[in-house]
Amino acid sequence: MGQENKYVAAIDIGTTKIVSLIGRMTEGKKLEVLGMSKTVSKGVKRGVVLNIEETVTAIRQTVEEAERQAGVKFQDVFVGIAGQHIKSIKNRGYINLGSDRDEIEQKDIDALIADMQKIPIELGEEIIHVLPQNFIVDSETGVKNPVGMSGRRLEANFHIVIGQIASARNIEKCVNRIHLNVNQLILEPLASSAAVLTDDEKEAGVALIDIGGGTTDVAVFYDDTIRHTAVIPFGGNVITQDVKEGCKILHRQAEALKTQFGSALGDLAPEDKVVTIPGINGRDPKEISFKNLAYIIQARMEEIIDAVMFEIENSGCMDKLSAGIVLTGGGALLKHVAQLVRFHTGMDVRIGYPVDFIAGERNEELNKPQYATSLGLLIKGWEVSSGEQTKRKPIPQPKVKEVVPEVEEEDEFEVETKETRSGTSIIDVFKRRITDIFEEKGADFE
Repeated sequence: MGQENKYVAAIDIGTTKIVSLIGRMTEGKKLEVLGMSKTVSKGVKRGVVLNIEETVTAIRQTVEEAERQAGVKFQDVFVGIAGQHIKSIKNRGYINLGSDRDEIEQKDIDALIADMQKIPIELGEEIIHVLPQNFIVDSETGVKNPVGMSGRRLEANFHIVIGQIASARNIEKCVNRIHLNVNQLILEPLASSAAVLTDDEKEAGVALIDIGGGTTDVAVFYDDTIRHTAVIPFGGNVITQDVKEGCKILHRQAEALKTQFGSALGDLAPEDKVVTIPGINGRDPKEISFKNLAYIIQARMEEIIDAVMFEIENSGCMDKLSAGIVLTGGGALLKHVAQLVRFHTGMDVRIGYPVDFIAGERNEELNKPQYATSLGLLIKGWEVSSGEQTKRKPIPQPKVKEVVPEVEEEDEFEVETKETRSGTSIIDVFKRRITDIFEEKGADFE
């Protein structure tokens, strides 16, 4: 890698936070983060920039801090893009080789990709990514890399990601105002998948679900190929809003309540515990039971899962996902969320951590699902800059890993335990829940 490609910078402009990162790839193909800064995002809603000035201020703050930590200055950055305006289509193209040659070269693939950039799309839209799925050389199908093969006709199937021009330009405008250039806009679910998915999972078939603050991103892989991408226009902030309205409390109290005491499964929440929330301006405090809180969260999470399953069905790979589902993003920290997704979908589920791609002193600090997109932008940026493709070996996953949510505010609530009315324990409820699921499916226990 040349000196100009030694460092890579990325900016993750999310609904709840803005993160700036500077890193480099070590000789062992590990990502070493040299500078990282994050701040609260106030000008972005559901992945779309709505307030230019507030977003520019937040980006400038994080960039300056990241540069100070890394001790380097940078001009070009890789930036993530999401939002409900994102959609994907499939297309097929072909070229015929000239009579003077019969060996396929990289320039032929580049020509096919360039042709895909010219396909007609709706007014106000632009093509963000052109991703080859597979190639056909003459009549030979299923070719992964046709370079060097002999043939006279090259065809390819493409997955094309399309977004609104205005949304992309607003992101670029925010970055340009602090005198930085956007090297490339990268779809956020693609970035997240680069940070948490293994090559074996992509080959077997896997669906990545990145539950962010404003959006839930979906990426489906099968046979080492991207099959479907989608951005669902709601995420963790909608759950917080439900808790706020359902419990009639302040937004900051609802967010803290969700992260500290919330659960995605109402049946597993303790019946004998309540949390006391201070009243506003001397008013009487409110008592909210853990179980009622969990049922509020579960209702919205099930709606998000239903939307995700609709996108997975649209991918045509519903029955091919041998590796199941990988959850990442800040929403993956919610207690019992993996169990809820497993119960609701019947698929294998794990939480995605970017652990095996991080090197250096920041390993523990950044090994969290909410940084999957940010680190993935660095990884994809390095691939673009160096022209190399990173490979991830399978890593053993822990059987049980207790996820402790990151809470920045002081705990202002009081938790009380009351005498349980029924003699049913949480373990009994859990067993009954599993039994109900199998009975619904008509399973035979003999």
